This record gives sequence, C-alpha cells and structure tokens, in this order.
Amino acid sequence: MAGRTRVSATREICKYTLPPIVELWLLRLLVPLGGHQEFIKSHGFRDELLARVVGLADWIDSDDFDVKKVVADLRRIHAAAERKYRNARVPECLAENISRLATLVGLSDTDCRVLEVAVFAQTERLLNDGGDWLGQLSSQKLSHVLAVLLDVPGCDVHTALSPQGLLAKSGLMSVDRDGTGPFCRKFNLLSSTFADIILTTDADPITLLRDTVRLGSPAHLSVSDFSHITKSLAVLQPYLKHSLDSGRKGVNIYLHGGPGTGKSQLAKVLSKELGCELFEVASEDSDGDPIKGTGRLRAFRAGQSFFSSRRAMILFDEAEDVFNDGDGLFGRKSTAQTRKAWINRMLEENAVPTIWLSNAIRGVDPAFVRRFDMVFELSVPPKRQRASIIRKACAGILDEASVERIAEAETLAPAVVTKAASVVSAIADKLEAGTAAESLEMLIGNTLLAQGHREARKSDPARLPEVYDPAFIHADTDLAQIPAGLRRSKSGRLCLYGPPGTGKTAFARWLAVQLDAPLVVKRASDLMSMYVGENEKNIAQAFNQAEQDGALLLIDEVDSFLHDRRGSRNSWEVSLVNEMLTQMESFAGVFIASTNLIDGIDQAALRRFDLKVKFDYLQPTQACEMFRRYCASLNMPAPAQESIQRLVRLSKLTPGDFAAVARQHMFRPVATAQDLAAALEAECALKQAPTCAMGFV
Repeated sequence: MAGRTRVSATREICKYTLPPIVELWLLRLLVPLGGHQEFIKSHGFRDELLARVVGLADWIDSDDFDVKKVVADLRRIHAAAERKYRNARVPECLAENISRLATLVGLSDTDCRVLEVAVFAQTERLLNDGGDWLGQLSSQKLSHVLAVLLDVPGCDVHTALSPQGLLAKSGLMSVDRDGTGPFCRKFNLLSSTFADIILTTDADPITLLRDTVRLGSPAHLSVSDFSHITKSLAVLQPYLKHSLDSGRKGVNIYLHGGPGTGKSQLAKVLSKELGCELFEVASEDSDGDPIKGTGRLRAFRAGQSFFSSRRAMILFDEAEDVFNDGDGLFGRKSTAQTRKAWINRMLEENAVPTIWLSNAIRGVDPAFVRRFDMVFELSVPPKRQRASIIRKACAGILDEASVERIAEAETLAPAVVTKAASVVSAIADKLEAGTAAESLEMLIGNTLLAQGHREARKSDPARLPEVYDPAFIHADTDLAQIPAGLRRSKSGRLCLYGPPGTGKTAFARWLAVQLDAPLVVKRASDLMSMYVGENEKNIAQAFNQAEQDGALLLIDEVDSFLHDRRGSRNSWEVSLVNEMLTQMESFAGVFIASTNLIDGIDQAALRRFDLKVKFDYLQPTQACEMFRRYCASLNMPAPAQESIQRLVRLSKLTPGDFAAVARQHMFRPVATAQDLAAALEAECALKQAPTCAMGFV
C-alpha cells in the first residue's frame, strides 16, 4: 500500500509544470544567486518537487548522491536553460494585463518585469519557497536579486523599486523597507487578490482594482436635500466642475460630520450633477476584513494613476483611517504623519479630484487641514430638510402629522430614516395591519437611543394649546403689534420674563405661526454639557441651525447662559455669557429669550435686547374670560357667578394653570365648572410663598 501511495504521489509531482520563464528564474535563484547551498544538502534535496521540476529527478533516492556531482549537474541544466529560455516571456494573460497597466500608468520595461516577478512570488509556491533560501534580504540586496533574476542592470532595478518610481507612485507595488525579510515578503502588491486577478483574468483597470477601489453606487438623495449647505455648495460645485474641465491638479475636499448625515450621498449627488464617474476607495476587502491605512493609501494612489485620464472623482470615506489613526496617549503617529512628505505632495499634485469624508476633524494635524481646498461640516439637516427626507423615504407609511413630529428630532440623520424605511418596506406585508408606522418609529427611536440621543417626541412640542389667544396674556406691551414690526424688520431680539406659566413659550410659538417661520426651541438641558467648551459649541450650533432653517429661535431658561458676570467664580461662566452675547449680536433672524429670573441676568446682556416684555399673572377680566372658554372647550355648561367669583380671588392664576388642569382632565375628568374652579385653586395654592424654616437666630 505504501509503495502504491508513493507512486501515485510521484505521478502527481510529474504533472507539475512551470512557465519556462519561471523555471529560468528558479535556476538563476539556485545557481548565480547561490540558493543551491540551502537547496542541496548532503542527504538530499530540501524540496523534491523543485528537484523534479528543474531536471534533477534522477538524483532523488539515488544511492550515489554526491553534492558536488549534483551541483555540477545543476549548473549544466542552468546553462542549457539560459540558452533555451533566454527569450521566454510570462503567460499571455499576465503579459496583456501588464501591458495595459504600462500604457495606463507609463511603466518602463523594467517596471513591468519587476511586477511580473512580484506576481509570481505571491502565486507560485516554488518561487516563494526558493526565495527563502536566499536568507533575510534588505532593500539593497533585493535590487541585486532582481537584477540577476531579470538579467537587467542593477541601476534600472533600483530606479524601479524607488519610492519615487512609477510602481510605488501608482500604488501597484511597493517594497517593504522596514528592515530585512524573506524574498517574497518584500513585495507589497496593491491588494491580497491582485496577483491572482492579473495572472488569470483578462481584466480592465477597474477589475484589477477589485478589493481596493470600486465604482460608486447611485445616489438616492438629490441636491434639494442639501439646501441647508447652499452657501458651501455654491462654491464647491463650480470649483469641482472647473477642476474636471481643466484637469486641475491637487483638488481635495475634506467633508466632516456625524454618522448618517449624508456625506457619501453628497459625494454621489455631486458626481451625478457634474456628469463624472465616482470611484470609492474600499475600507474592507472581499472577505469583509478591514484594510489598514497604508493599504488604502496604495489603493488611492492606484486610482489616481488609473483614472487620471477619465472624467472622474475619488471618494475616500473614513479618512480617519489615514489622518487620525494615531494614539495621542502613547505618542504613536497617524499613518499620514508617518508619511507626511508624501501626503503633502499628494494633496498638491493628485490628478483626480478627491473628496475625503470623516466623522470628525478633531485630531487631524492642522498642517494637513490647511492643504485642503475646502473644509466644511455637514451637520444633521434642519427640520425643513428632515421633514422632506422623511416624507420621501417613508411615503405610504407615515401621515403628514407624524412626519412633522418625527422631524422635530434634531439629531435624526438621513441615513437613520432611510435604513428604517427600507426595513419596514421589506416586510410590510408581514406586519399586522396598521402597525407599519409604529414599527418605523420604533426602529428610528432605537437607533437614536443607541447613538446616545433622545427618541423622536411622541407629541408635537411646537403645538399651541387649543384654547390660545394673546389677549389672555397679561404683558406690559401690546403683543398684537409685535408680528407686524418683525415682518418689516425681519430680525429682532426679544426678552420675555415673568413668573412660570404666564405664557412666554406659548407666545413664541404663536409668533412663529404669525411670521410663517419654523420654530427652534432650545432649553437649558439641551445646551448645557459637562465638558468644557461644549456649552459654547452647542449655543453656536443652535443659532446656526435657526439661521440655516430661517427659523425663529427660542432659548428657554436663558438665565442659565446670561447670568451676571460680576458674580462669576469660574472663567468658563464668563466665556459662556460672552459666547451668547456674540451669537445674539451676529444673528440675523428673530431671537427670543425667556426667563423666570430677570434679576440675575447680566446688565450688558439686557441692553442688547431690542425689547423686554414682562409677563405677569392674569388680570381678573382675563381669568374670567379664559375660564368661560375652557368650560366650553371641555363641554361644560356656562359657569355660574359663584364659580367666577372664586376665580377672581386667585391673584396668581396663569394660562399655564389652565393648561395643567386640561391635561389632568384626560385621566381625572373635570365634570363641572365648580370642579374646574377647585382644580385651579389647587394649582394656585402651590405658589404661595413658603413659610420660614425653623432654626436658630
């Protein structure tokens, strides 16, 4: 049985053939380069397969095995092969693919031949193993080895392997210059599959770049979905068009913003509008394994070389893989910083316009930032844009009221909506009737919570009370005249102050309706952060959001941000006030600040308000009329005089008290006017001044 197995194995070995050119390389590796010293040992060969392939089969298991005789026989075989295979070439498929690359990139004949060796070093086991017999090679020794294998001048090989050579600049192949290593491991090809593809596939450039660069997918958004960055697009679009039309070099755009804000979609929309191809640098290979920053840079360089003559742009998503993959704690530099000179040249000379995307720009070396033609942030779209995106993505699932309510979620990125909509649409026929909208909101809410945000509100926070009339507000200014004045001026800074519940926030909502403008409401809890500097950033974002959306901005509890600086103990308290004042002065729209604590506001801040309006408790006539309207709204008989008299005695009654009782009515019904009056008395009783605490004098 053992004998038959050995014969079968020998037959399989005998079937093994190599392209003549590779056989010649192996013989040169063994003879001129001295690999035979490790290949031929006193007891036999280290690799019987190689011995058979090169013509030494008769010495295997020979009783007359003699190293000197075997070496002499090997030299004879090598000399014969030099005469026979001197003009041999690589297989036709590989030759044609490399010829295409040479035309596309401009490779020299030596570049092409070095690339041929690198491809076979990655795919041919015998060449791979045989290279190990040369020991650990430095870059200089590698040049010598290749010069012998290819029978070309060493200076030509040195030029081909240079970091400034076309092989390296194109990203097709580079040499590992970090110390020494085995022959085959000194070659860094474009990707792990590049050698197999170029050796076996009649490939076009895009196929050769598989696993590294791929053609971008179509956009599912449009330019109208990015109207919140109109000013940036007004510069970016014509600049990219000019660059594509003129062949301008060194065009790089850095676009940053939170996950799901539509950065990659914007790049795809721009390529469609500009009529050009978009190629994406892959961040993972065909097996789903991540590609490191250096590998992605090689792919980027290849794309620059391959597509320089096409009307195309390159998209480099997750740019932090290159610019921000260092470790500040341990001092490890980022991939870009370790290749700073190359990155700088690339940002100045790349032939194909490139859009770099990142979730954040913090941590990127400022020396790189200044080299980009444009740097801007793509934030979550304002409410108007969010509603438009939700409306299109969720057509047939959500009604208009739900669209408007969900759009109130200020952290809701477009990608969250489109992903949830695609899930619900895929299983719509499997869901219970009428539950699609609920399922969609659940998916959106879960994603927002997972991102550390709040869910979309279950009710519309901007909805006015059903019983609302500015006549029911006790103010020291004629509120009915304010809308007309703001429509004329189109801007204004108002400070509304007074006790809680007197109607300050409701008036801001009513005013937004009168001005036909969206309303952005920010409370102290929305803007305050535990991190230094975040409060100022949040304030600036609130004003910026309102300006982008053409909205009326209401900041409630503004005393948290404008407290008197004379009593500040910390520098951040002063900077917080300064930031608020700066934003107020530069804001071109309508800004309303409301507070219950006017006495604690900074005097300089008060001077910057165009109008300060005091809201107070309801006057008796206002209270009585509002009482009658609520009785009608709750389907009660008209109140008797006794109930009205009870109301007149309430000196601290506010519109907020009526709203609170109306909410109670949903779970604790108020049946009569007497019950309504009693409920209002209970609300007012809570406002009585507290008694003095017991203690020592």
